[in-house]
This record gives sequence, structure tokens and C-alpha cells, in this order.
Amino acid sequence: MSLSRVLIPVLCLLGLAASPGAAQDRALSFSLTGGAQVGPSYFGANDMRVGPSGSFGFTGLRFATVQLGDPDGPTLFAPGTGLRGAFRYIAKREGKAELQGLNDVDAALELGLGLQHTADAWQVYTDLRYGVIGHRAIAGEVGANLIYRGANGLVLHAGPRAEFGNARFMRSYFGVTAAEAADVGGGLAAVTPAGGFRPSGGVYSYGLELGAYQPLSPDWGVTGSLRLDRLRGDASASPIVQQGRRDQISAQIGLTRHFNLRF
Repeated sequence: MSLSRVLIPVLCLLGLAASPGAAQDRALSFSLTGGAQVGPSYFGANDMRVGPSGSFGFTGLRFATVQLGDPDGPTLFAPGTGLRGAFRYIAKREGKAELQGLNDVDAALELGLGLQHTADAWQVYTDLRYGVIGHRAIAGEVGANLIYRGANGLVLHAGPRAEFGNARFMRSYFGVTAAEAADVGGGLAAVTPAGGFRPSGGVYSYGLELGAYQPLSPDWGVTGSLRLDRLRGDASASPIVQQGRRDQISAQIGLTRHFNLRF
């Protein structure tokens, strides 16, 4: 499954659908970002992988007398309290090389919602996602940002992050079954208990993110970020991470399209 094959057609089609028109009682405001990222090839990996990236940001919905958020406002770092979209794609992990003996883990697509409060100089948020494709587990993130608003709409942000997942998520990416433990070799065999490893749910990483957003027009902008995460708890104790690396560095850059639909 290629994320770019999904995001690029969606961005193009919605770009055509979002042409200006007369304001209606029904409105929907959101943003889509598509681009590229570099990061660990899997949770705990030593090596890096370049691949597609994407995100979804929800601003508001108005339908007759019901309104969520602000469908008439900007979509990124606008002051106020409201819902936000939550999206993550996790690439397939193959049981080869240093992971020889482990089963493959299919690519996953996580979708969900979050809640955020943004002021002029800071922001706090929490997201909750479900693996609609792939792991079928629950994961999420809490975070905070300090915000700098510069000339020409430039927004810089920086702040801490914490990622969490339920037991099913943790077993999918950090667990080793007894059957797998009997088949592993090399450095993984040296750190894998004979009965395997079964992690519990909870916070699996803490991190720090630095990011920037530069609008190019009212509808388009460029986003970029650099992030450092450190795996902890059952994640750091996993044989997969023990033979790899706890510290995970990633970066991404993308093109953002804002949509203010009236229907």
C-alpha cells in the first residue's frame, strides 16, 4: 500500500472541488498535507527509510443549527479551542535481516480525532487514533507547543510529545511470540527470552518536535518538522529495540492545501 497513491489524487480532486462559491448554511473546513519523510524503518530500527507522509487537519463543520469548531477560520495554529483531525501511516515491517524469524507486520493506517487549545504563543493537544487498516489497535499522542508568529504568516513551533498505545498496539510492534522466539537468530536471539516478550499498553515514547509552517497563499502552504523520540517502558525493553536503537530521529516536509467548502 502506497500512501502517495492515496494522498495525491485526493489533494488534486479536492483542489478542484474547493473553488469559491456563495456561502451556504452548510460548511466544512479542513486541511490536507502530502509530502515526504525520513525516519526509522520500523519502531526501534537502526536504519532509516525515506517514504511518503501525510496529515489531516479538521477545523470546523456547520450543518444547519449544529456547529463544531470554526468552519470559517484558518486551519493551522488558529487561536481557540476545538477538534482536530488525527492521522498516521505506518509502513510495513518485514521479518528479515536483523528481524529474521519474526512475522511481517502489515502497513497500517490510523484515523481519529483530537482536541486542542491554541493561544497566540502556545498550544496543547491530545489525539486518539484507531488502526482502520493494519493493526486494528488504539494509539494516540499528547503534546504541547511554544509558538512564534513571524512576518508573512510564518509560524514556528516547538514542544514535547508523548506517544501511547493499547496492549494490542504494543504487541504488534514490540512483542515477540513464543513461536517467533524459537525461530529468531543473530543478535535478536541473544536478547529474546525463550518464551517470547508480551508488552503491556501505555506510553511507549517521549519526544521533542521542532516545526515550521509558511503560507504561500490563502489556500496553500509548506510545512516541515524535525523530531526526536526516545522509546521507554515495555517498548525499550522489547528485544526488537534491544538489538536496535531507543532513540528515533525523523523529519518531514510537505505541501498543505486548505479547504473551506460550502454546500
